[in-house]
Amino acid sequence: MNNYIQKETKMLTRNSRISIIVIRTFTLVVGFCLFTTYISAQNSADIPLPKNLEQGYPRLYITNSEKKDLQETIKKEAWAKDVLAGLHGEVDEHVERHVKDPEWMVSRLQMYWKTKATNVYINGQDYSHADGEAPVPTVRFSGSRDYTTLYGKPKLEDILPYMDDPRGLYLPNKSKEGQPFEWVEQSKTGRIINSINDEITGLARDAAFLYWLENDEHFAKFSYDVFHTYMQGMSYRGEPIDLLNGHIQTLVGFTNFQVIHEGILREIAILYDFLHPYIEANHPEHIAMYDATIKRWTDLVIKNGVPQNNWNLHQANIILKAAMVLQDDENYEDKKGREYYINYILNVTSARQWSLSKFIDYGYDESNGVWNECPSYSLGVTSSLTEFIRDFDNTFDHNILPYTPVMSKAVKMMPQYLFPNNQIVAFGDSNYGPISTEAIEDMIRIAQKNGDKDLEKEFTGLYRLFAKDKEESAQNRKRHSKGISSFFASKPLVLNQNYKEHNIEDYITQTFNAPSVSWHVQRMGKGKDGLMVSLNGSLGNHMHANGINMELYGKGFVQGADPGKGAGYLQPIYLEYYSQFPAHNTVMVDGASSYTEMLSYHAFDVLGEYPKSEQKEGFYEDITYSDVYFLEPETQSDQSRLVSIVKTGETAGYYVDVFRSKKQRKGDKFHDYYYHNLGQSMRVMDADGNSLKLTESEEMAFAGGHLYALDYMWDKKSVKLEDDYQAEWKIDMPEGEDDVFMNLWMKGTVGREVFSIKSPPNKAFRGNHGIPYKVDKEPYLTFAARQHGAAWEKPFVSVYEPFTSAEGKSIEKISGFEDENGNNEFVGLNILHKSGREDFVFSSANHQKANYKAMSSDATYTLFGNEENGDWVVFIGNGKEVSAKGHTIITSEMGNVVLESKQGELLLNNEVSITITYKNSKKKFDAGTLRKIEIE
Repeated sequence: MNNYIQKETKMLTRNSRISIIVIRTFTLVVGFCLFTTYISAQNSADIPLPKNLEQGYPRLYITNSEKKDLQETIKKEAWAKDVLAGLHGEVDEHVERHVKDPEWMVSRLQMYWKTKATNVYINGQDYSHADGEAPVPTVRFSGSRDYTTLYGKPKLEDILPYMDDPRGLYLPNKSKEGQPFEWVEQSKTGRIINSINDEITGLARDAAFLYWLENDEHFAKFSYDVFHTYMQGMSYRGEPIDLLNGHIQTLVGFTNFQVIHEGILREIAILYDFLHPYIEANHPEHIAMYDATIKRWTDLVIKNGVPQNNWNLHQANIILKAAMVLQDDENYEDKKGREYYINYILNVTSARQWSLSKFIDYGYDESNGVWNECPSYSLGVTSSLTEFIRDFDNTFDHNILPYTPVMSKAVKMMPQYLFPNNQIVAFGDSNYGPISTEAIEDMIRIAQKNGDKDLEKEFTGLYRLFAKDKEESAQNRKRHSKGISSFFASKPLVLNQNYKEHNIEDYITQTFNAPSVSWHVQRMGKGKDGLMVSLNGSLGNHMHANGINMELYGKGFVQGADPGKGAGYLQPIYLEYYSQFPAHNTVMVDGASSYTEMLSYHAFDVLGEYPKSEQKEGFYEDITYSDVYFLEPETQSDQSRLVSIVKTGETAGYYVDVFRSKKQRKGDKFHDYYYHNLGQSMRVMDADGNSLKLTESEEMAFAGGHLYALDYMWDKKSVKLEDDYQAEWKIDMPEGEDDVFMNLWMKGTVGREVFSIKSPPNKAFRGNHGIPYKVDKEPYLTFAARQHGAAWEKPFVSVYEPFTSAEGKSIEKISGFEDENGNNEFVGLNILHKSGREDFVFSSANHQKANYKAMSSDATYTLFGNEENGDWVVFIGNGKEVSAKGHTIITSEMGNVVLESKQGELLLNNEVSITITYKNSKKKFDAGTLRKIEIE
C-alpha cells in the first residue's frame, strides 16, 4: 500500500493537478489511520468476532475439504448437473478461444487502454474526463450516475478491442431504426461501461470456480488474464474527483458514481478466492498488489456512501466479501486484514458506514419491526439483513441473530404490508407485488443450523402461509439459478412436517400504525371481498411529496393505487411528476404543495383510530376509522383526513373519506383533491347518474405559477357546480369474468369545480398483477375536485364503493345534511342501502355538538347504522357525548365507543369509561373490550 502511494505521488508530480490529488489521497490514508486508532481504542465489540477463521483458499462459499462432497452432489443430483452444465455452456467457448487468442476477451474490458489515466474527474452526476498516466492500462470509470441512456450494451463480439478513443464509446443507438453503432461521449452512456466489465469479470469468476472444481488450467489462465489486467489497472486508479465539489464526492467508488454499485468488487473477491491457489503457485509476486488494491477499494466503500438507509447494508455486504479473501491482520504492516474489516462492519461506526448494531437501531422501530423506508425498500432491507446473518453464520459458523433481536419482529411484521389480494402497499418508490419469502426462509435455515426448534416452528408456520409449494423439499424443488452461488446458498429448504401452517390473523391486524414511516392502514376481510385503505405521509427514505396520500382496495384490485416511481430517480418525470402531489390521491394547495422527495421528514399525526393498532380481539369488527393531521409545509396549510371502512354485508362495504384543508395565513386560492383509479374508462356524473357536460380546461396547469407536474397531465376537462356528483371507473375484464368498478360519490358545495384528467401511466404494477390491460402504458384516469377558497368548512366529503357487474352497487342513495345548530365545521351523510340499511355519518372538526333529527353528537366521527330488522349500531370516534336510539353516552374523556344492539342484546366496546343513560336508567361502565351489557 505504501509503495503504491509513493509511486502514485511521484508520478502525479508531473500533473498540473498535483495539489488536489495529493490532498485527496492523503486525506483518505490519514482518515483510515484514524479509523484504525478508533478500533484499537475499543475495549470490546458489541458483537463478538468469529473464531478459528479458515486459513486456506477458497473460503467464501466452500473449502478444499468440502470439495469431494460437492463433486458427489453433482454426480447424484440432477439440479447440480444442470447448474454445472450451464456454467460450462457460458464459459467454455471463451476459454477455448483464449488458448489461441488470449487478447480477444481481455481487450474487451473497458479500460483506459491508451491513455492509462489515473485520475478521473466527474461533473456532478456525469463523467467529465480523465488524466494522469500509469505504466499500465487502468480501469475505466462509469459514464453517468443515471442509468438512463439512448445507447445499448453491445454483445461481446461487437465491442471494439482496446476501445479508448477521444470520441468516446462505439455503441448501438437504441433510439434509431436498426440500432446503428455510433460514437458517443462517455457521459451519455449511463452504466454501460460497468455492465460490460461486470459481464467479462463474471465469466472469469465462473472460470476460476471451474478450474478449482475440475483442475483444468485453461480455465485458470483465462480467468487470471482477465483478473490480473483488471486488478493491475485498478491498483493505479485514484478516487474520482467531483469538479463541482458536491454531494456526489461523498458517494463515489472507484468504478461507479455510487459505492453501493461497486458490486464488481464482490465478484472479484469470489474470483480471487477460487483462483488463489493458482496464483500462489504461478504468480505469487502479485499477491501483495492484489491485496493492497482490494483493501484500498474496500476503504473507499467505507469512506463514502450513506449510512442511514439501505446503502449501509449494501456497502457492508460488499465489504464482507472483500474482507473474507484477505489474510489475517497480523500479515499486514497496517494490521488491516480480515478481522479488521469484519469487526468494522459489525461494531465500528464512522461517518458514512455505521456498525450493524447502530444501523439496525437507527432504522427499525423496535415496537413493531418496521424499517424506516418505503415498503419495497423496507422489505428489501429485512431480506438483505437476514441473508447477511445467514451468510455470516454459514461462512464463519457464528450466529449473530441473538445480537439483532429486532429481526424476528421485522420478519413477522411483513404481512402487515399486504392488501387482501396479497399485494403489498406501494407508497413512495415501491411496487405492487407479493412479499418475498426469502427472509422467512433465512430465519428457518438459521434456526435449523443452530438447533433452535422454537424459532424454526414459528417461522415454518409463517412460511407455509406464503410458499407456493408448501411441501418443498430437496427432491422436488426446481432450480432457476445457474450461478455458482446456487451450489451453496440455494440448497433446497426442507420443512419439518410437524410444524403446521399458522393463521394469517396471527400476523395481520385490522389496523396498523407505523409512526416511523408515517403509515396507517385499516383492513377488513380477505380476498376479493376484503376492504383496505392505506394512508401515508412522507417520513423516511424513498418517500414522495404526497401530503396525506391514500391507497384504496376493492374487489380484488388495489384500485386507488399509488403511481410508482415512474422512471429513474434523476429523470425529470420522476422529479417533476411521479414524486409530486398531483400523482397521488391527496389534496394540493394553490397548485404549489411540494417538499423534498426521497429522504423526507413530513409525517402526519394520528389523532384517532379504531381499533387500536395491532389489537387482535375484543373490538367491533365492521367499522374502522382513522383521523390524521398533516402540516403541508410549502403553503403552511392545515390538512385533516378522516377515513373509515364500513362493512355492510359479506360482499358489501364502503369507505368514507373527509378531507379538510386550509392555509394558516388565509388567502386560500384553491385546494385540489386528486383521486386516480384503475380502469379503461371513467365517467363523471351527477347524483342521479347522468353524465356531466365537461368542457376543455387549461386551469389546472403550470401556467399561473403552479407545479410542473400539472403539465404532465392532459385531456383536462371541467365543470363548475354546487350539487352532489359522482365519478365511476370500470375495469373491463375479459369475457366470462365480472367487470370491476369503483364508484366515488362526493358532496357538492359552493365554489366547487370538478375535472376529468388523463395522467401518466401507473408504473407500480409488475409481474402477474391480473389487470386486464397494459396499465403501465395506458393513461391513469384521474378525477380532481377543486374547491375555490378554503376547503375546511367546505371539505371534500366522499363515499367510495367498489363493486362488480354481477353484484351491482349495494348503496342506493347518498345525500348530505347540515347540523341543525348551524356548525360550519360539520358535515353529515345519509346513506341508504338496497338491503334496507340506513347509515347516518356525523363528522365535526371542532367538537361542537351537532344535531340532526333525533340524533346528536359531540365527536370527531360518529356513525349511526340501522338495519331493516331493527338491529343498530352507534360508533363513536374520539367522542365526548352522543345520543341516539334513546341512549345517551357520555365519556369520561375523548375516546372511542361502540354500542350495538343485535337481536335484542346490547354489546359494548369502550376504550374509555362511560356513562349510558336509557329511559330512567343510568349506568357507568369502565373501559373494556366488546362484551354483552345490560342497562335496565
